[in-house]
Amino acid sequence: MGLAFEFATAGRIVFGSGSRRGLGEIVAGLGRRVLVVGGAGRRHDSWLDPLLAEQGLIRAADIAVAGEPTLADARAGAAAAREHRCEVVLGLGGGSAVDAAKAIAALATQPGDLLDYLEVIGRGRPLAAEPLPCVAVPTTAGTGSEVTKNAVLAGLEQRVKVSLRSPAMLPRVALIDPELTLSLPPGITATTGLDALAQLIEPFVSVKRQPLTDAVCRTGLPRVAEALRTACSDPTRLEAREAMSLASLCGGLALANAGLGAVHGFAGLIGGMFSAAHGAVCGILLPGVMEANIAAARDRGDAETLRRYAEVARLLTAAADASPEAGAVWVRTLVAELAVPPLAACGMTPADIAAVVAKSKQASSMKGNPCPLADEALASILAEALGGIRPGQRQDAAG
Repeated sequence: MGLAFEFATAGRIVFGSGSRRGLGEIVAGLGRRVLVVGGAGRRHDSWLDPLLAEQGLIRAADIAVAGEPTLADARAGAAAAREHRCEVVLGLGGGSAVDAAKAIAALATQPGDLLDYLEVIGRGRPLAAEPLPCVAVPTTAGTGSEVTKNAVLAGLEQRVKVSLRSPAMLPRVALIDPELTLSLPPGITATTGLDALAQLIEPFVSVKRQPLTDAVCRTGLPRVAEALRTACSDPTRLEAREAMSLASLCGGLALANAGLGAVHGFAGLIGGMFSAAHGAVCGILLPGVMEANIAAARDRGDAETLRRYAEVARLLTAAADASPEAGAVWVRTLVAELAVPPLAACGMTPADIAAVVAKSKQASSMKGNPCPLADEALASILAEALGGIRPGQRQDAAG
C-alpha cells in the first residue's frame, strides 16, 4: 500500500513571546460576547480585560476550573454560555482550563446531555451541531491541548477520566505566548515538561506514526533536552520557556495525529482512580515503559522500533552512537533529578496493580504502543513506579 495519512490541527496557530497582545483582535474576529474559562486564581485578568475592552468585547460569563475539569464543570459552562448568549469561548490557563473551554464550546450548541456524546461512560454519539468558536491560550508548557480535538473530563462518581472527542472541537485559534509560562513554579514546570516529553516520544514510536508527526517530534525532543532543566532551575530564562512552549506545541500536534502509548494508557486510568497530577504520573512511568518496549522489540526482532528509540536517544543525548537503551537512561536520570514523586504518593498501592493492568488494555492510548506488552511487563512497570526513581537507578541499562 502507498503512504497515506491525515493531519489535523487548530485552524490557526499563533506562536511567539508577546503574542498575547493580539488576542483581543483575534477574539473580535470570532464574536463579541465572550465566555472566559480559566483557573481559580484569575491571575491573568490584569492584562486580558484591557485587551478585550480595546476591541469592544463583552466578557459575558466566567468559568473557573480549580483542577481537572469535571462533568459538572462542562455542564455548568455550557449552561452559562447559552444563558449569556456567548459567541466565543476563550480558554486561558493550563491543560485543564483549555480542555474545559473546548468541552464547553462544543456542548453549548448541542441538544441533549453531555452523556449523549461522551466516550466510555456515555453514548459516544457524534456532535450534532458545530461548536462555538474556541480560542485556546495555554499558560503552561506540557499538555498541547490547544491543538487537540478532545477534552479530558473527570467522572468523579465513576473514578475515571474520559474524553469528549470530535474533529470539530479543534480550537479555531491556538495562541501560544511563552511569556505566560514565566511565573510557573519549578514543580509545575517539571511535571508539565515531562508530559510534553512523553507526548513527543510516544507518537514517534507509535504504530500510528506518520511523516508529519515524525517531523514535529524531531523538532520538539532536542528542545526538551536542552531547556527543561534550565526552565526548572532558572524560571525567568525566556529562551528556555520558548523552547518548552514549542516542544509542548509539537507534542500536541504529534499526539493528535499519531496517538500515544502505554504511558498515557496507564496515566489516564491512574488519574481517574487516584488524586494524581497527570504530568507527574507520565514522568514516573516513562522510563519503565521505554525499557519494556525496547526489550520487547529486541525479543520480537522489531528493527524499526529499535531504530526509532535509538533516534530518540540521539536527539536527547546528542550522542551520535547512542543505543535505544541510552534514551531510557537519560529520561530516568532526568526524572530522578526533578524529584518526581512515586505513584505511592497519590495513594496507589501494590494491591491496585492488577486492576490498573486489566483496565489499561482497554485504553485507547494503549493501542498506539509499538509493542504488545504482556501483563507481567505492565505490572512490573507499575510496581517500579510505585516506589519511585532514585538517582543512579538502572544506570547499567545504557548498554
